[in-house]
Amino acid sequence: MLKKIAVRQLRIGMHLHKLEGAWTDHPFWRARFVIDSTADLRQLHECPISECWIDTRLGLDVADAVEPDSAAAALPARWAAGQRHALPSRDPTPAAETLSAGDEVQRAAAICRRGREAVVAMFHEARMGRTVDAESCLPLVEEISRSVSRNPDALVSLARLKTQDNYSYMHSVAVCALMVALGRTLGLDEAACRAAGLAGLMHDVGKAVMPLEVLNKPGKLTDQEFEVIRSHPERGHALLLEGRGATPEMLDVVLHHHERVDGTGYPGRISGEAFTPLARMGAICDVYDAITSNRPYKAGWDPAQSIARMAGWKGHFDPALFGAFVQSLGIYPTGSVVRLESGRLAVVIEQNPGHLVAPVVKVFYSARNEMPIAPLRLDLSRPGSSDRIVGREAGGAAKFPHLNELWVDAGILAQIPS
Repeated sequence: MLKKIAVRQLRIGMHLHKLEGAWTDHPFWRARFVIDSTADLRQLHECPISECWIDTRLGLDVADAVEPDSAAAALPARWAAGQRHALPSRDPTPAAETLSAGDEVQRAAAICRRGREAVVAMFHEARMGRTVDAESCLPLVEEISRSVSRNPDALVSLARLKTQDNYSYMHSVAVCALMVALGRTLGLDEAACRAAGLAGLMHDVGKAVMPLEVLNKPGKLTDQEFEVIRSHPERGHALLLEGRGATPEMLDVVLHHHERVDGTGYPGRISGEAFTPLARMGAICDVYDAITSNRPYKAGWDPAQSIARMAGWKGHFDPALFGAFVQSLGIYPTGSVVRLESGRLAVVIEQNPGHLVAPVVKVFYSARNEMPIAPLRLDLSRPGSSDRIVGREAGGAAKFPHLNELWVDAGILAQIPS
């Protein structure tokens, strides 16, 4: 929907629909575009025009955009030393090795398999009444962290592809990867990113002691069953206290990842400073993976659609951290179905660092002719690119059941736990 706001409220990730002033009062030749650089944002803030229109269907809303200093300022003191700067753009800090998503995806599939095995073993130990050893998962978290360092999209996107049988296990792996990726976007150091990842991996450990007939129920839960499931944060917290290697950060995320900024979450209905930045990160990552995953009673939402819906849930998520989360994934995350200006549909296959709204896509369908077309890879960030994204395609995943095969090789898909 269109919304009129003050120009000073514009932030990276918003879709500028119209400036309320003469074209001579601003430096932009484009009439409508997504703000994806600090340079454009600075020019907008400095122009004499005071009001504008944004399109919240195509970009972020006011409450959900990144305030440049707020997320960094909210970080735990021991993480933020020397790092209280403006949030970085999607340009990652150079790693020792970087790979394209296509090159990293094979390694990521192997990590997904090992991750599932590790979480299955951990849940089994808990169900048998044995102590949980969180430290034993550190090698896996280090593997996940290195994968995210090489390419922030491959593992995060692959871990989303799971079915009900493996949901609880692969959900833990996915949240771990999302926490690491978000930590990197926030500018956290390697140790802090690994701590966030380990907390993400352990966040649902309490589900290990939930009754399986309730945990795996394919239909809607009764009120009594829902109350049982709602106890998993406290059960997980107790398990880790009795086990080995639990850190304060881990305990915080396990207990509070279902809390909400407005105090409507559970189990403690906390808000304010009691709801720490790390737990707020966990809440965002947990919800995103849950709503993008297929379940027996609900098909997973398209990644870009999920970002848009989460942006509309006022009071649920920390706005600054959510804005950083969008930066970490892209406005159109890998696997999203988008509509191009040419009238073609495409699936996002890779992100372009520094270009939030110009990823690499694979065109596969003509919306004008309503028929499939030969798949074609397009890098929308290349100079002279003749096409651009004009919006998300609602229900894309449901319309095209074999969509994943367009961005992941079928052989690799077969290796992912499902």
